[in-house]
Amino acid sequence: MPVPGASGVGVPAVAEAPVAEVSGVRDPVARDAPPGASTTAAGGHVGLERLARARGTAFLDALVAVGPGDLARADEDDRVLATAQDRPPTAAAVARWWDALGTGAQERLVALAPAVVGNLDGVPYDVRDRANRTTLADGVGTDDQDSDDQDSDAQDSGAGSDRAAARTALLAQVRDSLHRESGQAPRRLIVLDTRGSGRAAIAVGDLATARDVTVVVPGMFFTVTGQMHDFTDTASDLYDEQTTVSALATTQTARGVADHASSGTAVLAWMGYRTPDMSNILSLGLARTGAERLERVVDGLDAVRGDDRPRLNVVAHSYGSTTALMALSSGRMQADSLTVLGSPGSAVQTASELAVGPGQVYVGDAHSDPIAGSGYFGTDPGSAGFGSTLLDLSTDTVEPDAGVFRRPVGHNDYLKPGTASLHDVALIGVGRGDLVRHQARRGQGGGGTAQPVPDMYLLRPQDLQPRD
Repeated sequence: MPVPGASGVGVPAVAEAPVAEVSGVRDPVARDAPPGASTTAAGGHVGLERLARARGTAFLDALVAVGPGDLARADEDDRVLATAQDRPPTAAAVARWWDALGTGAQERLVALAPAVVGNLDGVPYDVRDRANRTTLADGVGTDDQDSDDQDSDAQDSGAGSDRAAARTALLAQVRDSLHRESGQAPRRLIVLDTRGSGRAAIAVGDLATARDVTVVVPGMFFTVTGQMHDFTDTASDLYDEQTTVSALATTQTARGVADHASSGTAVLAWMGYRTPDMSNILSLGLARTGAERLERVVDGLDAVRGDDRPRLNVVAHSYGSTTALMALSSGRMQADSLTVLGSPGSAVQTASELAVGPGQVYVGDAHSDPIAGSGYFGTDPGSAGFGSTLLDLSTDTVEPDAGVFRRPVGHNDYLKPGTASLHDVALIGVGRGDLVRHQARRGQGGGGTAQPVPDMYLLRPQDLQPRD
């Protein structure tokens, strides 16, 4: 089958190249593989080294042209994974490339390179889920076998053993996160990166058809190994609350598209960047990297959904709010609404700098939250003059147990079931922030005084992690 013409550095175009039968799948064969590149008996496939050096659309073309043996090896090659997961082609380019492939070529890539395909924004979400579950199943099985081998070898120790144990724990956490009780919404594994401390993202609901999509961005001390299961359950709680109030939502998205094809809601538990711990809590470097990755997530959603764009809401907690504020002020990402909870601030000075719908920036500051309103990383988005809508979550006006919903208390209470904050976030997520009962527009006569900046080194991790 013809391959879309390559561009950029890497592999030359292989359109109209001869094809060869490999295990029943017709694969393009590059005519001019570089000297030393591996080939198969069936023909001159592009080799692993050429794939590892390719970037942009040339990387995509090389994935199709590489021989089956090298493709399987590429799925574990750090250079290839770094391209696919850290500096991939644009989501729009990936979507066009995937749509142009035949079914045989698509299935070949999913079978032989699931870690690559499963993490490319622009590939359909059901395909990514299937590919990432393959990586998960293979990893769990391999790690179980490795553990048996290590138990029988008393000399197997050191850094390699520690890395294997950490990877096993990460995969087990992701596996448990995908479990759902009868009657719960389906869960799909959208991101699975087992390198280092790991990255993962699990969607509750269907990202491909939902009218309202919410991306939840975590804050400091969140890791895949430590909190992915709980984080996914939190997304499920928000999904349930949004489903309950979704009948109040309008069918006209704020992005200007009359939406008749999509329905329902989806929540993405996105632990797609490394969050800070006590060793790097003062740095904004991780927030910058996270902002770039968040931009790619939204690009991927737009590429997959096309003209049927959903209403997009970003919910960001703690350091995640700094990350989201960076992304939405970059000029490369937009959202219908932004809700920040327990924010330590950012360099963004007013809501007008954000690519968010007018009047659709909401800020939650819970009573006894040492981070909210601190302005530790810059301007507090809940401060007077920022132009946000401040959710009234303090105990000054309503007792914690008064009414149907209780008030959140502390830094890690915002999205727990039964809280007024979870209900408010759900209403905002389906486009009905106007129904939030307790709110005050800051910068339009709203009050508010700056809170003292906390000493970050005196905060205990258990004060900040969810569900202590």
